[in-house]
Amino acid sequence: MRCVKLAVGTVVLRARLFDSPTADAIWEALPFESSAHTWGEEVYFPAPVRAELEPGARDVVSAGELAFWVEGSSIAIGFGPTPVSRDDEIRLVAPTNIWGAALDDVGSLRVVEEGDPVRVEAV
Repeated sequence: MRCVKLAVGTVVLRARLFDSPTADAIWEALPFESSAHTWGEEVYFPAPVRAELEPGARDVVSAGELAFWVEGSSIAIGFGPTPVSRDDEIRLVAPTNIWGAALDDVGSLRVVEEGDPVRVEAV
C-alpha cells in the first residue's frame, strides 16, 4: 500500500493512495512543496502534476477523500461546505479525480491559513 504524509502548516495528515493514473502521477512527483490556499472548508495547493479527468471524476466529495483539480493542477482536500456547496455537502469548484483517502481527521485542516507551507512526501 502506497502512503503519503501531507504537512500543511501545523497539520500533518497521512493518506493512502488509490490505484489510478492520478495517484501514480502524484507518487512519481514526490516529494514536493507548495503553499496552501483556502476556499470555505477546503484546503488546496498546486502540485507538480498533470492529469486528465478520469472516469468517475466528481465535484461532490466526502470528508477524507483526496481530490486532484485537473484545470488548476492542484490537490484539494474538502472537509466541510465551500462557497458553492448546497446544504452540508462538500462541493468542489469542478469535477476532480479522487486519488486517495486520508487516514487522519481532515477536520484538523480548519486551522490552516492562506499561504501556509505544504510538503507532500512518501511514507
